[in-house]
Amino acid sequence: MDVLVAGGTGFIGQYLCRELDSRGHDVTALARNPHGGSLPDGVTRKEGDVTDYDSIEGAFEGQDAVVFLVALSPLFKPNGGDEMHERVHLGGTENCLRAAEEHGVDRFLQMSALGADPNGDTHYIRAKGKAEGAVEDSDLEWTIVRPSIVFGDGGEFVSFTKQLKGMFAPGVPLYPLPGGGDTMRFQPILVDEFVPVLADILEEEGHAGQTYEVGGPETLTLREVTNTVYDAEGKSITIVPLPMPMAKIGLTVLGNLGFKMGQDQYESLDFDNVPAENDLEALGRDPSDLTTLGEYLRGA
Repeated sequence: MDVLVAGGTGFIGQYLCRELDSRGHDVTALARNPHGGSLPDGVTRKEGDVTDYDSIEGAFEGQDAVVFLVALSPLFKPNGGDEMHERVHLGGTENCLRAAEEHGVDRFLQMSALGADPNGDTHYIRAKGKAEGAVEDSDLEWTIVRPSIVFGDGGEFVSFTKQLKGMFAPGVPLYPLPGGGDTMRFQPILVDEFVPVLADILEEEGHAGQTYEVGGPETLTLREVTNTVYDAEGKSITIVPLPMPMAKIGLTVLGNLGFKMGQDQYESLDFDNVPAENDLEALGRDPSDLTTLGEYLRGA
């Protein structure tokens, strides 16, 4: 199968390109910087910006399937402002759908986000929801996957917890977390165990028109994630609650001053990032067999 991976040099994209290449597929990684990342020699690299249709259109020629992984992080405020979420997630998706339809691509696999909703609380969630609508309205055999946080080597999730401390309490042993870290839950999944699921969806029949929500083997609050990260390093921290109104003011002010967090990130801290029902079992996986965040951090 000829597979085009939009965002192929990104965190998840590199893992997926390697997985697909190992299964014998002809893989093309499409990215703004196609020379970045670690990819097998057999993977073709193509330069293109999904927000610029003319720069990507030719890469879709001869492809059997397209995977859209291009994403701005919900954990940080994007360069260019929050409106970049709509430009990249919605506009980029629409451009890739258009190019796929133009070149007769059969399958389109969209990586979305839990809680994606065109009327959601953040720019990220709204843009992801609108992008899902564009995919569903297309004439392609589409599948949407909504993962919880994906972690692993090269990911930003673990470092995010430390950046929060650096922002709220630099140089002191106390760690003030918004709401005490109990307002948001995650179901993190290891990237090495997530990308084979994506590859299976591409290879198997019966996934067209389906939306899958997936997460890892355990549900953790932000407090539990933070403790797990520091425990794995043999460090002890004392988490103290930071009132949510104070966190909102702090993040909004920091965002206005050019810091990488702002109003959207505050809103994100106040809702869960867990699937309503983990669809991994429907995709042939037992969540209890997967690697926990603690096991990964300890090298187990």
